[in-house]
Amino acid sequence: MTPSTARRTKKKDAKPVSTRPFIAHHLAPPHEVLSEDESQKVLVGLSTTAERLPKILLSDPGLQTDPKFVPMRDAGEILVGRVVRIRRPSQTAGQAIAYRVIVPSLGGS
Repeated sequence: MTPSTARRTKKKDAKPVSTRPFIAHHLAPPHEVLSEDESQKVLVGLSTTAERLPKILLSDPGLQTDPKFVPMRDAGEILVGRVVRIRRPSQTAGQAIAYRVIVPSLGGS
């Protein structure tokens, strides 16, 4: 038996999905988008260039753990090329710090 057409039309009348505010997962390490000056200091301290750092997409949900990220993105600030500091807990070092450079998302953001 096939379902009636009345059942199919009800799905079209479904309420639109509301956008929930982002809630960081407790296992997601905090990300911090650095300012241009801080980025340059980090790159000089690491003796490297931004092109040699690992990449992170602009659409990566981990970036939303930084409370400054969403207002900066909504204000139209250029975030591509900025350096991100990621702090992870480590049993041996206490805290492991990793750096990433923001690259454009595949969607063109």
